[in-house]
Amino acid sequence: MASSPGSNASLSCEKTILSENCQAKKSQYSEEETFYMNCRAAYLAVFKSSLENIKSKEQLCLVLQQAGRNPSQTTVNQYWTPQTTTLNFDDFCNILKKEKPATKTELLKAFLKVDTNNDGYILHTELYKILTMRGEKMTVEEVNAITKLADVNSNGKLDYNKFCKLYMTTNEQCRKTALEKLEVDSRLRRQQFGSQVETSSERATTPISNPSSRTTRKTDHKPAPKRGDNRTSSRPSSAQSCKASVSSTVSMGTSSNTNSELIEPNTVKDWQCAQSKGCFFLEQDGEIITHKYKLYLPQKSTVYITIKPLNLSQLEDTKLRKTSPWLSVDTALYVLKENESQENLQLVSFTEARNKEMFMWKGELGPGIYWLIPFTTGCRLKKIKKQITGEAKLVYRDEDGELALTKEFKAALSDIFEMIDLDGNGLLSLEEYNFFELRTSGEKCDEEAWTVCKENFDTKKNELTRQGFMDLNLMEANDREGDPSDLWVTLLSLGYNKALEMTEACPFVIDIYAEKCKPRIKAVYLEAGSRQLNRAICKSVVNQGDAKVLDSGESIIVYTYKSDTRITSVIENKSENKVVIHVNNEQSKNCVNNRGLNIFAVEVAPKSMMVCQHVLPLKEQEEWIYNCVHSLVP
Repeated sequence: MASSPGSNASLSCEKTILSENCQAKKSQYSEEETFYMNCRAAYLAVFKSSLENIKSKEQLCLVLQQAGRNPSQTTVNQYWTPQTTTLNFDDFCNILKKEKPATKTELLKAFLKVDTNNDGYILHTELYKILTMRGEKMTVEEVNAITKLADVNSNGKLDYNKFCKLYMTTNEQCRKTALEKLEVDSRLRRQQFGSQVETSSERATTPISNPSSRTTRKTDHKPAPKRGDNRTSSRPSSAQSCKASVSSTVSMGTSSNTNSELIEPNTVKDWQCAQSKGCFFLEQDGEIITHKYKLYLPQKSTVYITIKPLNLSQLEDTKLRKTSPWLSVDTALYVLKENESQENLQLVSFTEARNKEMFMWKGELGPGIYWLIPFTTGCRLKKIKKQITGEAKLVYRDEDGELALTKEFKAALSDIFEMIDLDGNGLLSLEEYNFFELRTSGEKCDEEAWTVCKENFDTKKNELTRQGFMDLNLMEANDREGDPSDLWVTLLSLGYNKALEMTEACPFVIDIYAEKCKPRIKAVYLEAGSRQLNRAICKSVVNQGDAKVLDSGESIIVYTYKSDTRITSVIENKSENKVVIHVNNEQSKNCVNNRGLNIFAVEVAPKSMMVCQHVLPLKEQEEWIYNCVHSLVP
């Protein structure tokens, strides 16, 4: 795309933001890269580092304004609740994805709807009524700020054409100022490796969005992941300017064979067993939500723990069977011992051995409470851009004109029922149903509502049956007179696409066998990756991985863990200063990583460690070579 003064008009706005030289580079960026550069520019216009947290409602408002937004108090309150103490850079990016900047056309359309005289003006009295009583309500002070703008108000009226122009100019100027500050700051420019934009490790520019990036940033010191370098190999390597680098090369065989390190105990069929199902859910921003569990052991015992994707597609009607992409998703389970509190969890082990899609661990555990935290790398459970030609039909009217569920929708609901029936007893308890409700609506069903539900739908032993669950969804369709919108909200939140394929979720099943006692497992939370999980991953890699020192002072160490199926690298920064590490995977063969990029960068906070990347074979039936160069950027 040309970027000279003769470029087409579509680039004219961008030319006002950066110099022609910067624009030439900017034109090479994808839309998503540009978005994250704008995020970073806005954040660094307020804070010295993207590692700093937003610590107040006022700071949140300020940094949103730097990003070209003009948030009302209602909007700010939506993201800064009474429970909020801090927000980090990734949280800020997520907010900007949801709060799109208004366009001039959208603003004018909104004003035209209330301009009854169609003369380009709105009385202040009418403006107060509209802005303080309708939609996303503004405060009187916020409206006063608008009516006191001399250039757009006169005789008790608002010239909304001038206001829209002023609004857009002000927002653009905020964005321009933030970007220019980022561009002229030589220190920040070096972090971008020659002005090449850093691409978010959490949201890749290729069709992969990094689901497990929360693992990366939820460390003890909460280092925020940095945007990766997206250059092709033909461009100059930034490693030439680095102080030091280390290379790690690992040649791997095929990963489809059975791991013989751990064989199921011959007597396991005689052991007592506890089972629970769960699911990894992929969010819009690439974050992964999953169930977390508590395991209760009444006495010391040898235990055998397994986790594997749950095969739901076992329907008799082959025409209704859907492919199960989640069956190839990697799963793992970290076992942590609870001591004095939930914050003080000690890593015991994780399911490292493998037999086909099942991952296992066998060992001795003492009596007490253990936390079981499911984990997937995000290499395979990721955003996939798939063209959907048509929307699946969910409901239809029968010969009597009554609404009914289609066979395809019933099949999907049956799979959903299996997925949310955590204990596998064929019934939904209130607790199980509430995990479903929290995921799909964000609210819980209270005891009173559950009583009403049981009175109207088929139940057994005070729990909802499969048929009752079907009828509940049919009632929802009837309430909307056949409009499937709310039904689609449920399906999409559970990982289904418009073709009724589950592409953004991975249901799994956990089995706990104990030789000498009856284990009990209970789903406790449905949430994103926790600090405890990140610590557990880092500790397991440090304990079992190979260590290489990156600098002469031995303060930067790269640990590389290798199993038959996964490679994970962790970077430890023992120094008093944050460091930027350039990561190059270009020489790897048949590999896929959770970053979605061959070249990227990470910023590691002082006195902390963080997961750099997870790597899996792209094709398990073929050999794969991991070749990674970590370089320290001055």
